[in-house]
Amino acid sequence: ALISAIALAGPSVVNALPVADIAATGLGANAGAFIEKVAGTGFYQAFSLVFVSEIGDKTFFIAGILAAKTSKLISFVGSIGALAVMTVLSVVIGQVFNAVPSGITQGLPIDDYVAVAAFAFFGLKTIKEAWDIDEGNSIMDEELADAEEAVESSNNIMDASTGAQILSIFGLVFAAEFGDRSFLSTIALSAAQNPFSVAAGAVAAHAIATGIAVLGGAYLAQNISEKVIGYVGGALFLVFAATTAYGVF
Repeated sequence: ALISAIALAGPSVVNALPVADIAATGLGANAGAFIEKVAGTGFYQAFSLVFVSEIGDKTFFIAGILAAKTSKLISFVGSIGALAVMTVLSVVIGQVFNAVPSGITQGLPIDDYVAVAAFAFFGLKTIKEAWDIDEGNSIMDEELADAEEAVESSNNIMDASTGAQILSIFGLVFAAEFGDRSFLSTIALSAAQNPFSVAAGAVAAHAIATGIAVLGGAYLAQNISEKVIGYVGGALFLVFAATTAYGVF
Protein backbone atom coordinates (compact mmCIF):
# COMPACT_ATOMS: atom_id res chain seq x y z
CA ALA A 1 0.00 0.00 0.00
CA LEU A 2 2.84 2.35 0.85
CA ILE A 3 4.58 1.64 -2.47
CA SER A 4 1.33 2.22 -4.33
CA ALA A 5 0.80 5.57 -2.57
CA ILE A 6 4.33 6.68 -3.45
CA ALA A 7 3.82 5.59 -7.05
CA LEU A 8 0.56 7.52 -7.30
CA ALA A 9 2.11 10.61 -5.70
CA GLY A 10 5.31 10.29 -7.71
CA PRO A 11 4.59 12.82 -10.48
CA SER A 12 3.47 15.44 -7.99
CA VAL A 13 6.57 14.96 -5.85
CA VAL A 14 8.87 14.94 -8.87
CA ASN A 15 7.29 18.13 -10.20
CA ALA A 16 7.42 19.83 -6.79
CA LEU A 17 11.15 19.23 -6.31
CA PRO A 18 12.33 21.31 -9.29
CA VAL A 19 9.96 24.09 -8.29
CA ALA A 20 11.42 24.12 -4.78
CA ASP A 21 14.96 24.08 -6.18
CA ILE A 22 14.17 26.93 -8.54
CA ALA A 23 12.60 28.97 -5.71
CA ALA A 24 15.61 28.35 -3.46
CA THR A 25 17.99 29.23 -6.27
CA GLY A 26 16.04 32.41 -7.01
CA LEU A 27 16.07 33.46 -3.36
CA GLY A 28 19.78 32.74 -3.11
CA ALA A 29 20.48 34.73 -6.26
CA ASN A 30 18.37 37.65 -5.04
CA ALA A 31 20.08 37.62 -1.64
CA GLY A 32 23.49 37.46 -3.27
CA ALA A 33 22.64 40.33 -5.59
CA PHE A 34 21.33 42.40 -2.67
CA ILE A 35 24.47 41.76 -0.60
CA GLU A 36 26.69 42.59 -3.57
CA LYS A 37 24.74 45.79 -4.21
CA VAL A 38 24.95 46.89 -0.57
CA ALA A 39 28.65 46.03 -0.38
CA GLY A 40 29.34 48.26 -3.36
CA THR A 41 27.53 51.33 -2.06
CA GLY A 42 28.82 54.27 -0.11
CA PHE A 43 26.68 53.19 2.85
CA TYR A 44 28.65 50.02 3.49
CA GLN A 45 32.00 51.71 2.98
CA ALA A 46 31.14 54.69 5.18
CA PHE A 47 29.69 52.50 7.92
CA SER A 48 32.67 50.16 8.11
CA LEU A 49 35.34 52.86 7.92
CA VAL A 50 33.68 55.20 10.42
CA PHE A 51 32.86 52.42 12.89
CA VAL A 52 36.40 51.04 13.12
CA SER A 53 37.78 54.60 13.23
CA GLU A 54 35.50 55.66 16.09
CA ILE A 55 36.00 52.71 18.46
CA GLY A 56 38.50 53.93 21.06
CA ASP A 57 38.68 57.41 19.51
CA LYS A 58 38.69 60.68 21.47
CA THR A 59 35.02 61.38 20.77
CA PHE A 60 34.22 57.80 21.82
CA PHE A 61 35.74 58.40 25.26
CA ILE A 62 34.22 61.87 25.59
CA ALA A 63 30.76 60.36 25.14
CA GLY A 64 31.52 57.64 27.69
CA ILE A 65 32.94 60.04 30.31
CA LEU A 66 30.06 62.49 29.94
CA ALA A 67 27.54 59.65 30.18
CA ALA A 68 28.87 59.00 33.68
CA LYS A 69 28.88 62.68 34.63
CA THR A 70 25.45 63.60 33.23
CA SER A 71 23.30 60.78 31.88
CA LYS A 72 23.54 58.25 29.09
CA LEU A 73 20.68 59.85 27.15
CA ILE A 74 22.01 63.41 27.41
CA SER A 75 25.50 62.31 26.41
CA PHE A 76 24.17 60.31 23.46
CA VAL A 77 21.93 63.11 22.17
CA GLY A 78 24.63 65.76 22.39
CA SER A 79 27.30 63.51 20.90
CA ILE A 80 25.30 62.09 18.00
CA GLY A 81 23.97 65.56 17.20
CA ALA A 82 27.51 66.87 16.79
CA LEU A 83 28.64 63.82 14.84
CA ALA A 84 25.63 64.01 12.51
CA VAL A 85 26.27 67.69 11.76
CA MET A 86 29.96 66.95 11.21
CA THR A 87 29.03 64.13 8.84
CA VAL A 88 26.80 66.41 6.77
CA LEU A 89 29.58 69.00 6.66
CA SER A 90 32.15 66.44 5.49
CA VAL A 91 29.77 65.13 2.82
CA VAL A 92 29.21 68.68 1.54
CA ILE A 93 32.97 69.24 1.37
CA GLY A 94 33.35 65.99 -0.55
CA GLN A 95 30.72 67.13 -3.02
CA VAL A 96 32.65 70.35 -3.57
CA PHE A 97 35.50 68.24 -4.98
CA ASN A 98 32.95 66.33 -7.04
CA ALA A 99 31.49 69.56 -8.46
CA VAL A 100 34.75 70.98 -9.80
CA PRO A 101 34.08 71.76 -13.49
CA SER A 102 35.70 69.33 -15.91
CA GLY A 103 37.18 72.29 -17.78
CA ILE A 104 39.35 73.12 -14.77
CA THR A 105 40.44 69.51 -14.20
CA GLN A 106 40.86 68.89 -17.96
CA GLY A 107 38.54 65.91 -17.70
CA LEU A 108 40.52 64.20 -14.93
CA PRO A 109 38.46 62.67 -12.08
CA ILE A 110 40.12 64.73 -9.36
CA ASP A 111 37.53 63.69 -6.79
CA ASP A 112 38.37 60.02 -7.30
CA TYR A 113 42.11 60.74 -7.20
CA VAL A 114 41.64 62.53 -3.88
CA ALA A 115 39.64 59.60 -2.51
CA VAL A 116 42.26 57.03 -3.58
CA ALA A 117 45.10 59.09 -2.10
CA ALA A 118 43.22 59.65 1.19
CA PHE A 119 42.27 55.97 1.58
CA ALA A 120 45.80 54.80 0.83
CA PHE A 121 47.31 57.33 3.25
CA PHE A 122 44.97 56.46 6.12
CA GLY A 123 45.33 52.75 5.42
CA LEU A 124 49.12 52.78 5.62
CA LYS A 125 49.10 55.20 8.57
CA THR A 126 46.61 53.08 10.53
CA ILE A 127 48.53 49.86 9.91
CA LYS A 128 51.82 51.51 10.93
CA GLU A 129 50.23 52.81 14.14
CA ALA A 130 48.92 49.33 14.91
CA TRP A 131 52.34 47.83 14.18
CA ASP A 132 54.06 50.29 16.54
CA ILE A 133 51.72 49.55 19.44
CA ASP A 134 53.38 47.80 22.36
CA GLU A 135 52.54 47.28 26.03
CA GLY A 136 53.86 50.68 27.04
CA ASN A 137 52.46 52.62 24.10
CA SER A 138 48.68 52.60 23.92
CA ILE A 139 46.92 54.89 21.44
CA MET A 140 43.65 54.40 23.29
CA ASP A 141 45.25 55.56 26.53
CA GLU A 142 46.38 58.72 24.76
CA GLU A 143 42.89 59.26 23.34
CA LEU A 144 41.38 58.69 26.79
CA ALA A 145 43.76 61.21 28.36
CA ASP A 146 42.85 63.79 25.70
CA ALA A 147 39.16 63.13 26.28
CA GLU A 148 39.49 63.53 30.06
CA GLU A 149 41.36 66.80 29.55
CA ALA A 150 38.65 68.08 27.21
CA VAL A 151 35.89 67.17 29.65
CA GLU A 152 37.72 68.74 32.61
CA SER A 153 37.85 72.02 30.72
CA SER A 154 34.03 72.16 30.99
CA ASN A 155 33.59 71.99 34.76
CA ASN A 156 30.28 73.85 34.71
CA ILE A 157 28.57 71.14 32.67
CA MET A 158 27.42 69.34 35.82
CA ASP A 159 25.50 72.35 37.15
CA ALA A 160 23.93 73.33 33.81
CA SER A 161 20.39 72.66 32.69
CA THR A 162 19.60 69.71 30.41
CA GLY A 163 19.57 71.87 27.30
CA ALA A 164 22.84 73.53 28.25
CA GLN A 165 24.43 70.16 28.93
CA ILE A 166 23.43 68.88 25.49
CA LEU A 167 24.84 72.03 23.86
CA SER A 168 28.08 71.72 25.84
CA ILE A 169 28.49 68.08 24.85
CA PHE A 170 27.69 69.02 21.26
CA GLY A 171 30.48 71.62 21.30
CA LEU A 172 33.04 69.29 22.89
CA VAL A 173 32.40 66.44 20.48
CA PHE A 174 32.21 68.73 17.44
CA ALA A 175 35.59 70.28 18.27
CA ALA A 176 37.15 66.86 18.90
CA GLU A 177 35.78 65.37 15.67
CA PHE A 178 36.80 68.20 13.34
CA GLY A 179 39.73 67.06 11.22
CA ASP A 180 39.56 63.55 12.66
CA ARG A 181 40.20 60.42 10.60
CA SER A 182 36.53 59.57 10.21
CA PHE A 183 35.79 63.18 9.20
CA LEU A 184 38.44 63.14 6.46
CA SER A 185 37.54 59.65 5.26
CA THR A 186 33.89 60.71 4.94
CA ILE A 187 35.00 63.62 2.74
CA ALA A 188 36.93 61.20 0.52
CA LEU A 189 34.01 58.78 0.31
CA SER A 190 31.55 61.54 -0.52
CA ALA A 191 33.80 62.68 -3.36
CA ALA A 192 33.69 59.23 -4.94
CA GLN A 193 30.32 57.74 -3.87
CA ASN A 194 26.66 58.65 -3.55
CA PRO A 195 26.57 61.39 -0.87
CA PHE A 196 23.25 60.26 0.62
CA SER A 197 24.48 56.68 1.05
CA VAL A 198 27.72 57.92 2.57
CA ALA A 199 25.92 60.23 5.01
CA ALA A 200 23.49 57.49 6.06
CA GLY A 201 26.27 54.94 6.59
CA ALA A 202 28.47 57.35 8.53
CA VAL A 203 25.64 58.53 10.81
CA ALA A 204 24.57 54.92 11.46
CA ALA A 205 28.13 53.99 12.41
CA HIS A 206 28.47 57.03 14.67
CA ALA A 207 25.16 56.20 16.35
CA ILE A 208 26.17 52.61 17.10
CA ALA A 209 29.69 53.53 18.24
CA THR A 210 28.34 56.33 20.46
CA GLY A 211 25.71 53.99 21.88
CA ILE A 212 28.44 51.52 22.79
CA ALA A 213 30.48 54.33 24.35
CA VAL A 214 27.72 55.59 26.64
CA LEU A 215 26.69 52.08 27.66
CA GLY A 216 30.15 50.84 28.56
CA GLY A 217 32.89 52.24 26.40
CA ALA A 218 35.57 52.11 29.07
CA TYR A 219 34.99 48.39 29.65
CA LEU A 220 35.06 47.67 25.94
CA ALA A 221 38.27 49.65 25.42
CA GLN A 222 39.99 47.55 28.09
CA ASN A 223 38.93 44.26 26.49
CA ILE A 224 39.63 44.73 22.78
CA SER A 225 42.90 44.50 20.91
CA GLU A 226 44.12 47.82 19.57
CA LYS A 227 46.29 45.99 17.08
CA VAL A 228 43.34 44.06 15.67
CA ILE A 229 41.22 47.21 15.37
CA GLY A 230 44.13 48.99 13.70
CA TYR A 231 44.88 46.22 11.23
CA VAL A 232 41.22 45.79 10.31
CA GLY A 233 40.72 49.52 9.86
CA GLY A 234 43.91 49.89 7.83
CA ALA A 235 43.00 46.94 5.63
CA LEU A 236 39.55 48.43 4.96
CA PHE A 237 41.09 51.73 3.91
CA LEU A 238 43.47 49.96 1.52
CA VAL A 239 40.70 47.79 0.08
CA PHE A 240 38.55 50.82 -0.64
CA ALA A 241 41.57 52.62 -2.10
CA ALA A 242 42.09 49.68 -4.46
CA THR A 243 38.43 49.39 -5.46
CA THR A 244 38.15 53.14 -6.07
CA ALA A 245 41.34 53.11 -8.12
CA TYR A 246 40.06 50.15 -10.11
CA GLY A 247 36.93 52.12 -10.99
CA VAL A 248 39.06 55.09 -12.10
CA PHE A 249 41.73 53.29 -14.10
